[in-house]
Amino acid sequence: MAKRKARVAIIYDFDGTLSPGNMQEYDFFPQLKISPSKFWETTRKRAQEHEADEILAYMTLMLDKASAGSGVQIDREAFARYGKEVELFPGVIEWFEHINQYAKDYDVVPEHYILSSGIREMVAGTPIAKHFKKIFASSFIYEQHGVAKAPGLAINYTTKTQFLFRINKGALEVWDNAKVNAYQPKEERNIPFEQMIYIGDGTTDIPCMKLTKDQGGHSIAVYRPGSPKKATAEKLLKENRVNFVAPADYTVDKTLDKQVKAIIYKIAADFEVHKLERSCKPKDK
Repeated sequence: MAKRKARVAIIYDFDGTLSPGNMQEYDFFPQLKISPSKFWETTRKRAQEHEADEILAYMTLMLDKASAGSGVQIDREAFARYGKEVELFPGVIEWFEHINQYAKDYDVVPEHYILSSGIREMVAGTPIAKHFKKIFASSFIYEQHGVAKAPGLAINYTTKTQFLFRINKGALEVWDNAKVNAYQPKEERNIPFEQMIYIGDGTTDIPCMKLTKDQGGHSIAVYRPGSPKKATAEKLLKENRVNFVAPADYTVDKTLDKQVKAIIYKIAADFEVHKLERSCKPKDK
């Protein structure tokens, strides 16, 4: 029988967490010749006017702007190209390999996930996409030629939490509502909350940060050095919504690297302690 190993799920927001800005701002907006501030202002106004979800509002605005004679492509291949232009924080490219190696050194199996309100196909176009077991992000419905025609999945700050339960239960297909809602004993679940690390940057991550922390996992609020987001992160720590704060620098031996490795070490130790506890329990005759 194969040796059972501890597993850790590291779950990342994307915009402001792995990347300094919103993913649309690096190539999509410049091609539309529209400023990010104007786009997001229009999004907020549209959401208020129609009493609509802000994520759906920005997704439909993307479609409207691109289809209004702009010549800007909005098919799967174009979104992947836009993703290639997204800037990443220092150390992100190398992060996954050295974290994976650290986890393996302690007999822990690492799994990485994206949980973002951004566009899934753009994330899939980034150079780090290959490292994620699953990319949970907003996405479009595409017509037969691969052109986006309507929002298909909108992930906002509260709907994000369902995906933590999907990871917890191993129900990773977004269309499968039966498995994620089915009763499953805690000991049979895919990855316990205690073995989750959630990394995010702001208010849209609060429900996930708080849920992960309250369920025994660990949440980390990151911020761009020198930005006002540092005060936001420290406020979340003060309000007991996260376990740690750190600059969004993924380089080896920086604060974030040390925090994540310490959590992985703790998960490995707790797993061994629980295994010893189980071995001491009397067996049923």
